[in-house]
Amino acid sequence: MRACEDTRPNGIVARLLGGRHSLPLSVALHLVPGALIVAVYLLIGEPFVEAIGYPTFAGWAIALCVVLVPVQLGLLWLGRQHNGRFSLRGVLHYTDKPVPRGKLVAMVIGLIVWMVVLGFATTPVNTFFFENFFTWVPYANPGGSGNNTYLNGYSHSITLTTMVICLPLTGISLPLIEELYFRGFLLPRIAHLGGWAPVLSTVLFSLYHFWSPWGFVSRVIFTFPGFWFAWRNKDIRLSIGMHVGATSILATLGTIALALNLI
Repeated sequence: MRACEDTRPNGIVARLLGGRHSLPLSVALHLVPGALIVAVYLLIGEPFVEAIGYPTFAGWAIALCVVLVPVQLGLLWLGRQHNGRFSLRGVLHYTDKPVPRGKLVAMVIGLIVWMVVLGFATTPVNTFFFENFFTWVPYANPGGSGNNTYLNGYSHSITLTTMVICLPLTGISLPLIEELYFRGFLLPRIAHLGGWAPVLSTVLFSLYHFWSPWGFVSRVIFTFPGFWFAWRNKDIRLSIGMHVGATSILATLGTIALALNLI
């Protein structure tokens, strides 16, 4: 009897696992992790990497891990409360895999190309917003591209070591956690907003990146199609494929290019 009682969601668990999140709750659940990432970077990540002489990129990777790993554990905890065991069943939605495999592969390839190409093409937009609105940000260090030069100014060996260590984190694991949380957990619970749901998800996800606010507009542009298709098809594999696919490819190619002294 006790076990049955433990598996029944109540209080905050029921509110989080309910079919609908209120707008204020959804906004908070989207943005609080981003604020925490910046706080952890300033308090832990930045001082640590400065002390050991490593790039700020490693500091941000640390901050992302410190915040996003507990987020993933929190989702598993919700599953424990809901199912009586550590499971994401009932916590995540859009996991029924309705899109056929062949169609999925074709769509994901197209979305990756869109994200990568538009990511580079909108670099001048980042530059414009940084130079006109965000030069005051204390942790910003953009170069002429308008993107943070997180790896500049360090020896080849240190930079390569940083990229190799961070590749499975910032290239694969952390983007995957973001997709599970933002598109698997949060997006389905604002689906009652209809066509505005993927729009709100994209806008709030872009705002969540408090560490690079000048990239808000470009991030909305190059991520929206993947998030919209995930919502429209109720298949989280589309946004996971786009996001993790793009970040892992770019991180891998960048690491290889650096190792071969091509950059």
